[in-house]
Amino acid sequence: MADTKLMDEVVGESEEMRREQALRRIKKRRDFHAHVFVYLVVNIALWGIWSVIAVTSGSPSPWPVWVTLGWGLIVMFNAWDVYVRRPITEDEIRQEIDRFDQGQ
Repeated sequence: MADTKLMDEVVGESEEMRREQALRRIKKRRDFHAHVFVYLVVNIALWGIWSVIAVTSGSPSPWPVWVTLGWGLIVMFNAWDVYVRRPITEDEIRQEIDRFDQGQ
């Protein structure tokens, strides 16, 4: 299973492998957009509930801030995985092997 995960992270050399990797990246982007949508809907609902409670019973502490910040951190990590992290290239693998061989 670890080998499969590693192969997902290495740029494929065949057309079929690159196509599979492109499909996985498209799916990751779509999943991320769904994640952001759910995050926004749930947080708007929580802040709406808090606003009604705050107006009717005085000004309680803004408890939704903990959900917004905690979940927001998870969304940021998800965004990094989808948009920033790039696959390992064959050149990087060769450079690492050369570094390892020079250290021997």
